[in-house]
Amino acid sequence: MGFAAERAVAVTAAVFVVVMTMVLEPAVAAVYKVGDAAGWTTIGGVDYKQWAATKTFQPGDVIVFEYNAKFHNVMRVTHGMYKSCNVSDPIETHSSGNDTITIQTRGHHFFLCGVPGHCQAGQKVDINVQRLASTTVAPEPSALASPAVPLAHTPTAQAPKATAPRLSTGFWLLLSALSVLAFA
Repeated sequence: MGFAAERAVAVTAAVFVVVMTMVLEPAVAAVYKVGDAAGWTTIGGVDYKQWAATKTFQPGDVIVFEYNAKFHNVMRVTHGMYKSCNVSDPIETHSSGNDTITIQTRGHHFFLCGVPGHCQAGQKVDINVQRLASTTVAPEPSALASPAVPLAHTPTAQAPKATAPRLSTGFWLLLSALSVLAFA
């Protein structure tokens, strides 16, 4: 086999490996600080509905609630409790002031502050992890309840907010392989 044929086989094998890596490797999880710089609060008129609407949540993403633990908490609740600001029977409650929650399932995840009056003042958020990244229309929130699957709760010191799009390592490997081919 000549040099050109060997090179073609090597390039084909390299492209195959890179493509398979892209197919099999999930995207890197993003970290979102709820409310961005303002955090989880009733001060400053943070619109958590608008905040969540600007994000594209995926399973594995980390949601960070930063707040003054003397004045706030975080409760995960059902859709009905979210709509009515009912805090009588939350699915889970967090109160560290720096709560990190890894979203493990698709669908709606409803959170609110359980301090009297705070939810009514707008301190609640619906983290909607879309079923598909396509243009498929998701069901109305009223038809959904929070999933029964528990979420992991792992406090951390400081989590950065996500601003960059997700690009897998496989994508970068493919880009590198293509640039090598361009200069070969």
